[in-house]
Amino acid sequence: MQHIILRIIFLAVIISSSVCAQGQINTDQVMRIGVNTLYFEDYVLSIQYFNQVINVKPYLAKPYFYRSIAKLNLDDYLGAEEDASLAIERNPFIVDAYEVRGVARQNLGKNRLAIEDYNKALEMLPENRGLMYNKALAQHDIKDYDGASATFEELLRTYPKFEGGYLGRARLRLEQKDTVGAVDDISKALDINKNAVNGYVMRADIAINSNKDYAAALADMDQAIRLQPQYAGFFINRAFLRYMTDDFQGAFADYDYALQLEPHNTIALFNRGLLRAEVHDTNKAIDDFSSVLALDDNDYKTLYNRAILLAEIGSFDKALNDLDKVLEAYPDFAAAYFLRFDIKRRKGDLRSAEKDYEKSLALAKTRVQLTPDRQFNAADSVTAGADSDDIAMISETQEQVKRRFTSLTTISDNSTPDQVYNSKEIRGKVQDRNITIEIEPIFVVTYYTSPTELKLSGDYMREVDDVNATRMLRFILQVTNHEPSMTDEETAQAHFNSIQYYNSYLSSHTPRAIDYLGRAMDFITLRDYENAISDLDKAISITPDFTLAYLLRANARYLASKLTDTDEPTTGDKNKIIPAKEISAANLSLSDLEMVIKLSPSMPIAQYNKGVILAETGDYTSALQAFNKAIELKPDFGEAYYNRGYVYLYLGNKDAAFADLSRAGQLGIVPSYNLLKRMSAR
Repeated sequence: MQHIILRIIFLAVIISSSVCAQGQINTDQVMRIGVNTLYFEDYVLSIQYFNQVINVKPYLAKPYFYRSIAKLNLDDYLGAEEDASLAIERNPFIVDAYEVRGVARQNLGKNRLAIEDYNKALEMLPENRGLMYNKALAQHDIKDYDGASATFEELLRTYPKFEGGYLGRARLRLEQKDTVGAVDDISKALDINKNAVNGYVMRADIAINSNKDYAAALADMDQAIRLQPQYAGFFINRAFLRYMTDDFQGAFADYDYALQLEPHNTIALFNRGLLRAEVHDTNKAIDDFSSVLALDDNDYKTLYNRAILLAEIGSFDKALNDLDKVLEAYPDFAAAYFLRFDIKRRKGDLRSAEKDYEKSLALAKTRVQLTPDRQFNAADSVTAGADSDDIAMISETQEQVKRRFTSLTTISDNSTPDQVYNSKEIRGKVQDRNITIEIEPIFVVTYYTSPTELKLSGDYMREVDDVNATRMLRFILQVTNHEPSMTDEETAQAHFNSIQYYNSYLSSHTPRAIDYLGRAMDFITLRDYENAISDLDKAISITPDFTLAYLLRANARYLASKLTDTDEPTTGDKNKIIPAKEISAANLSLSDLEMVIKLSPSMPIAQYNKGVILAETGDYTSALQAFNKAIELKPDFGEAYYNRGYVYLYLGNKDAAFADLSRAGQLGIVPSYNLLKRMSAR
């Protein structure tokens, strides 16, 4: 079943505090912190805030609604459905709640109920693109082809430039055996958006299955890889096409690269093993099959093929062990009995070999009944989210079964619908297949980083090291431009407790700048930017040359500027406009950064952050100057090269952009290669 992604944007108000003097929860303020936290992708933490509001005021609709959004982003579809229902019970006019519940139900396979939710929402927003698209997909899933066709027709009449609608209808037409109509829809989608990667994948699939035009399919897969070069599945499928066009070297190269991207990809390992077996590189083929089985010891295709190769090199006992497992799972597989007969014969076990030989002959002309759990590509034959009848068993000849055991496997999940489109957007969805090209974000001072293979720790900043060396803070400061989301309630509670500690300490001691900075860091971690800014104001008033306080305040002001002045869910106003960022907030951040640069002129991150903010406000010339200075201070500053290249592209200077993006990629900024490939083809 395809995972369905809801895209709803939540831009909320920043607030002043989360507790009153008496210790009672100010629910409006806590709710707004929760929505802020939701916007910044901290879904687990946001749920904790909404829980607090619900505990105090369980009759409110909004906390249930927002909590359903957070749960949806965490793929907790049951929880999202339940919370959306609770929101609707309390306020039946929140349109987005029906959409959230519809999406959750669609992911749970409750397509008919999802359609009811979409219809209800469409009564209030009759021309909503996302609702119509989702409804069409759900109708397709329950095999209501006429209904889906009518919904797609209405969708494309209202939004004739929506390429996703054409691709969705193309899938529907393919299922209706209308290949010509499907190709026509795919062509329209690609005319609208030549970067619609799923269009190329679908068209390649049609070329393979309709007329075996592997050359045309290969050209389309080349385009898909150009657009999405980090998806291993595309390389696996292109390897298959190269194999079919006798380009063995190219096929090996694609399998090797797929395994660089995903070292434990069993399909790539299995296919490379088959290819190595075909060119008689037997030992390496066995190694590949063994790697697959180390990850899944019940992969019967791999067991069968390894048994063949083990028999070739005379490792009869190991081969028999593999075949015994295969035949235990597939007791009517004639070819496996024949192979076991041959091995036993070569070992001299003639009596047992004769029994296998007779068994293989008896089964040779029978058909094999494969229930869905025994189909190698069961997902291909099961409609995602189908509410209906049990799937019938598939009957295959012995030759077809053998061919399944010994043929290359492709990725069948390449062209999944980009399900649930909306004019709104939700951030932080790792389920999005297409890489979004955007500027690298600012660097922040944080308590948490997310190590990767390319960057095992946070970035260096002398001012941060100096503060850490004093051991005056309750947590260790770190520097990163990809701060991870908070993933557990215990971590959040630690920072709530830390704030209480500082409250108590500051009430009984002479305030110090470092204490205000420490509490500000807790507020920033919990997405309470207004309180953080207030504390940093106090820290700066005590110590006017506190460089780190200015940097933190610049970051808090910048992050706060991402939020708008309302947290109201949609209630039918489809023309509601999200306000632009307040330019005054950007200017305040830039003013703080200028002070940082004055106090610490050798800090490259200050120049880099300045460049990011200037670029986002449209002052590209000044942004370039800031990135130039950042690179001058730190010649291996990959993010600065990437952003400078991004700005150069925006200004039309492709030569300078390509040089910077190439350098950024060399320094470990992976999106550089995606952007280079996309722009090189234009």
